[in-house]
Amino acid sequence: MGFLGHIVSAEGVSVDPAKIEAIRDWPRPSSATEIRSFLGLAGYYRRFVKGFATMAQPMTKLTGKDVPFIWSAECEESFSQLKEMLTTTPVLALPEPGKPYMVYTDASGIGLGCVLMQEGRVIAYASRQWQGSERNRPTHDLELGAVIFALKIWRSYLLGETVQVFTDHKSLQHIFTQPMMNARQTRWVEFLADYQVSINYHPGKANLVADALSRRRYDSAVERDVESLVGEISTLRLCAISHEPLGLEAVDQADLLSRIRVAQQSDQSLLDATRVTGSEYEVSANGTILVRGRVCVPKDVELRHQILGEAHASKFSIHPGATKMYHDLKRYYHWVGMKRDVADWVAKCNTCALVKAEHQVPGGLLQSLPIPEWKWDRITMDFVVGLPVSRTFDAIWVIVDRLTKSAHFLAIKKTDGAAVLARKFVREIVRLHGVPASIVSDRDPRFTSEFWRAFQAEMGTKVHLSTAYHPQTDGQSERTIQTLEDLLRMCVLDWGGHWADHLSLVEFAYNNSFQASIGMAPFEALYGRPCRTPLCWTQVGERSMYGATYVQETTEKVRVVRLNMKEAQDRQKSYADRRRRELEFQVEIEFISRWLC
Repeated sequence: MGFLGHIVSAEGVSVDPAKIEAIRDWPRPSSATEIRSFLGLAGYYRRFVKGFATMAQPMTKLTGKDVPFIWSAECEESFSQLKEMLTTTPVLALPEPGKPYMVYTDASGIGLGCVLMQEGRVIAYASRQWQGSERNRPTHDLELGAVIFALKIWRSYLLGETVQVFTDHKSLQHIFTQPMMNARQTRWVEFLADYQVSINYHPGKANLVADALSRRRYDSAVERDVESLVGEISTLRLCAISHEPLGLEAVDQADLLSRIRVAQQSDQSLLDATRVTGSEYEVSANGTILVRGRVCVPKDVELRHQILGEAHASKFSIHPGATKMYHDLKRYYHWVGMKRDVADWVAKCNTCALVKAEHQVPGGLLQSLPIPEWKWDRITMDFVVGLPVSRTFDAIWVIVDRLTKSAHFLAIKKTDGAAVLARKFVREIVRLHGVPASIVSDRDPRFTSEFWRAFQAEMGTKVHLSTAYHPQTDGQSERTIQTLEDLLRMCVLDWGGHWADHLSLVEFAYNNSFQASIGMAPFEALYGRPCRTPLCWTQVGERSMYGATYVQETTEKVRVVRLNMKEAQDRQKSYADRRRRELEFQVEIEFISRWLC
């Protein structure tokens, strides 16, 4: 069966013969643009070719900025060798969920290499060069780094499966029981805990493929191309969430950037824009046209619709509004008229039309709560009740940080008492964020009970209860609950099943959605950097800031959030109070209070 330039059969995945014919008949390139076109098509199938980067190196050098185009004998050999290798590619096996995987890794002074196999058949090859100070690491860390690299790029295949890692560094067998570890090793061992992995010793003489991949020489420009592809692979959607076949879904996701690159080469106006001196358009090392660091999407309706669909209706986004969706998209992609296209896409979504409620502005002067000084210092909480029973749960406890707007959605039972909630609060909130200075909540009996008050007093927390008959005092939780209910309805409509099964992804989607009041997503406000999602195709590296630098950046992020919140509050109050006036009471005036009735 043909699929996206591949032939999928019972034996595995191979290159489409029609594409092989096109590669075989490709004329010799006469410009850097023609080289990019050829490498764009050839690179689409690089996972079938061992040592692709080394073969492409002479031609890749000619695509660099301000490099004169001189077609040498070395380039001719590279061109012929690539055509020959691509027309005789092997058949790679498709991964089969539920069966154990074998990963062979090796590291050398040049770089690392790894091979993913299942039942003795190769699924994929991967390798990369050490960067900067990585070369200075001890051998133990280099070998462990190769293992981590393999698990990261093949995470979509390996997470939740039985994995056997084979390395020629014998001491790695004991990494889980190693008594003394440095900070890097500790971090990596924590990462390994996500996998059902065992590490086994495999002599170097028997580990020929991974050893050869780790010792081949690299070109820096080609290496950046490899890193870009690794970024694409590492952000594949984890299809096991819905128990769908991994093979075809993975190919579809990983090929998007390659398809964009091919479409860019067919857009003459886009190519002309890159040649204009001082233009915002630039060509990256792997041939992708960028605009101010964002991928430029050409006038291809199918490509744009795929991106819009992923940004709106995937399990990682769950139908955001037009404003949130636009802010998420424009961080990674660029095309003229994106904002209008996003608005049209959301307006035509049937699920949104069925689920999302109208929001009317209430009367009365707006009274804003003070802006918190720090993350999770002041929180709000409320309950969502009246839900159908799902996995024994029939309610959701919503807890929101008033500064970063980050939230936790905890599945509970309506009958859970104050003691149960107190234990859950310590386990899910205090464990992650510490003890809050104050809590704004409604007047639920569980929040006003003597036990809850005593528990809060012992922790040193002051409980602020919302005004009776005025739940809008806890407006943050009330608005979050509306969003939560919309997201859950859309999940059940789109994917079915129990609402409790979707709650974790709903929390992720909420915390990763742009919030106008703080000018960023709650995740970014809380952790200081954007979260990796299927929209972000480039790899998010490990943070390398420590000490004073990290503290300074975090403090600056909080300052920006507080400033944005103040501006948003001022705008909101000014708009809300236009047609309202504050109530004034004369001294000794008589009134009737419902609270005393």
